[in-house]
Amino acid sequence: MEKLEEFWDFLLSRETEKITIAFQGLSKEEQKNIHNHLKRMVFEEGWLPEQRTSAQIALGVIENAENQ
Repeated sequence: MEKLEEFWDFLLSRETEKITIAFQGLSKEEQKNIHNHLKRMVFEEGWLPEQRTSAQIALGVIENAENQ
C-alpha cells in the first residue's frame, strides 16, 4: 500500500517538515496510537538502532510541536 509506506517514510525520515506533515494528517486517536508506537520503538527491545534513532527524532519533533 503506497500511502501507508509513504506515511512511514515521512514519519521516520528524520526531517522535521516531513514528520510534521505525516503526523498532522492523522486524527487525534491515530496521533495517540502513533505516539505510543514510536515510544515502543524507542524503548522496547527488538528494533534496529536506525529505527530507534528515527523514532526518537520523530517523537522529539511531535512533542516539541505539542508544547508550542
